[in-house]
Amino acid sequence: MCSPFRMEASCLELALEGERLCKAGDFKGGTAFFEAAVQVGTEDLKTLSAIYSQLGNAYFYLKEYGKALEYHKHDLTLARTIGDRIGEGKASGNLGNTLKVLGRFDEAVVCCQRHLDISQEQGDKVGEARALYNIGNVCHAKGKQQLWGCTQEPGDLPPDVRDTLRRATGFYEMNLCLVKELGDRAAQGRAYGNLGNTHYLLGNFVEAIKFHRQRLSIAKEFGDKAAERRAYSNLGNALIFLGQFNTATEYYRKTLQLSRQLRDQVMEAQACYSLGNTFTLLQQYERAIDYHLKHLYIAQELTDRVGEGRACWSLGNAYVSLGNHKQALHYARKHLDICKEIGDRNGELTARMNVEQLMEALGVNESDLSPSSSEFEMQGNTEILVNNITHFQGIRDGLCLCRTRLRCLSFLFQKLGRDPSDEDCFFDLLSKFQSSRMDDQRCHLDEPQNGDNGEGSANSMPSLNEMIDPAITTSPQTEELFDLIASSQSRRLDDQRVNVGNLPGLRITHNNLGHLVGEGDHQEPSDDFFNMLIKCQSSRIDDQRCSPPEAGPHAPTVPDEDFFSLIQRVQAKRMDEQRVQLPDDQDRLNAAQVHVKENKKKSKGKARRMSQHLKTALKG
Repeated sequence: MCSPFRMEASCLELALEGERLCKAGDFKGGTAFFEAAVQVGTEDLKTLSAIYSQLGNAYFYLKEYGKALEYHKHDLTLARTIGDRIGEGKASGNLGNTLKVLGRFDEAVVCCQRHLDISQEQGDKVGEARALYNIGNVCHAKGKQQLWGCTQEPGDLPPDVRDTLRRATGFYEMNLCLVKELGDRAAQGRAYGNLGNTHYLLGNFVEAIKFHRQRLSIAKEFGDKAAERRAYSNLGNALIFLGQFNTATEYYRKTLQLSRQLRDQVMEAQACYSLGNTFTLLQQYERAIDYHLKHLYIAQELTDRVGEGRACWSLGNAYVSLGNHKQALHYARKHLDICKEIGDRNGELTARMNVEQLMEALGVNESDLSPSSSEFEMQGNTEILVNNITHFQGIRDGLCLCRTRLRCLSFLFQKLGRDPSDEDCFFDLLSKFQSSRMDDQRCHLDEPQNGDNGEGSANSMPSLNEMIDPAITTSPQTEELFDLIASSQSRRLDDQRVNVGNLPGLRITHNNLGHLVGEGDHQEPSDDFFNMLIKCQSSRIDDQRCSPPEAGPHAPTVPDEDFFSLIQRVQAKRMDEQRVQLPDDQDRLNAAQVHVKENKKKSKGKARRMSQHLKTALKG
């Protein structure tokens, strides 16, 4: 049999192996080891808190945000219980970051503010800087979400969006001052980049360029190619709005070059998209077509249908500008088919109008056009290939999971000093894991309630008793009903209370019982914290009363800052201002009537003058 001491040791060793895998970038393997460590359990509260934190972070990187939230909540509960203020602050910060990704911005701000307050209270400058940065990130993300669906020109923002983004810049500036004081150059680079992004959204393009150049300098200093690529792309975006198209193309070329060095196809496609649109603005249509075709090929390779549709639309416009209506019609029809497939109603209307205009220009009808059979055959083969790839990916993922679990077992056997073929040790481990799983699945029977709360509930609402007939309220059936309601309500409240005994992986012993009972009372959050949380919850309820705007389909090969749609709106507005307003029928009628009246006045004046001349001549 495996000794309890060796099993206890294996919990820490499993956690260390999980940490090593996560640092190496294998988050899936890391979570498997951390989960195994939780299954083994430990009485060391700080070790368990660290495992919760690591598990939450690993699930966050795997984009399993529900599980990340669950483990960060466990970490916060445990840190609060043992009086670990620094740990409580970090757990609050991690919760804030996860809530931000889930779009729960008001709750995220409360958690990040808690992290900030604790860090300032403990004199933790690094934690304070991180909390300021996180609050800035939450405000920036909230401002970006509020911008969705807005049709304003760049910089012309609704007041609430502008206030949110200005709050973000304030927190980023405080973070920048603090990391400069700490001499943290990497953190300075992140702050400069986020300040540039926020000023870009605010329409302060000159300020944005200043901050992005600082970001670029620090990225080069550290040899951070990914950050360097982002800085070049952001500089190009800001220069577009200042009308400096030639300089923007230089930055986009550097973005493209670095994307290829990093073997990042998504970023390569985005750079091609940006270059294609910039050359369109420069009226260099042949070069624009070259980059749009590159974008189209990558979008097809990555099965990004939205990106394909955007590339086809751009290609159609470029060919129209060159006078090649036949090619333009080819891509306009492809754009129309894709919009129908993905359910893009606005894009479908635009594409349909383009197809009709091009058919009219070419003098052809719908019956004259027929898709080539080779296109359909190729599409069918592609679908079969994609289905096969998906099937094999599922098999591969299953094998990876099995391999990870085998690694966990093999690691355990090695640490226990036992041969994996030793059946006794294997069944000891298996029974330990399975017993904990069976305990989790057992149903807990509540003890019957005494029913005293029924009277309290009735006495707490005298105004209601005055309105109801006493004969009804004193019946035995009614008393039983009140007892049943009170009992069920008390159970619901008990279910919502935090119970450290329910934390996974926690072994309660005489050694840690003192830390779990009675010590957490003085660390309870202040009333202000709960008031802020209540406000956030009420705002979430208000938010749920109306249906949120429908988000469009995701297009990985199209930049998130799709500023070319904004440019098109700005250009369209300028063209509208330059158009001559033609008079309608009523305006022409009014003008004719005025003209007739003026002619009558002139005629009367001439007749009067002629009559005066005649009278003068007769008198003479």
